[in-house]
Amino acid sequence: QVQLVESGGGLVQAGGSLRLSCAASGRSVSSYAMGWFRQAPGKEREFVAAISWTGSSTYYADSVKGRFTISRDNAKNTVYLQANSLKPEDTAVYYCAASPVGVPTTPAGYDYWGQGTQVTVSS
Repeated sequence: QVQLVESGGGLVQAGGSLRLSCAASGRSVSSYAMGWFRQAPGKEREFVAAISWTGSSTYYADSVKGRFTISRDNAKNTVYLQANSLKPEDTAVYYCAASPVGVPTTPAGYDYWGQGTQVTVSS
């Protein structure tokens, strides 16, 4: 089993930055693809970014491309999401997830999920 715990969320003004972290425990996720998703109130969970197990391939939603950067440190069993130039529409609960197969960009492709961390961007 893999347990994922997100941290780093908070309240930030528009244009600001946050760095989200996702720490894995239970087993190593060094061979897993990792993804970030978000869910705003009343909306479906949506893809934000994903990274291959080597870190050599990354994928982003169009809405965050150029502003967010996903990275990982397999030695620390941790994945990060650097979110810059934040906008009010980025407000959501952010979840990290782990997948043993491929690099999915849909929630259904992930087997393990964290509990989420709230990001609120004020205008």
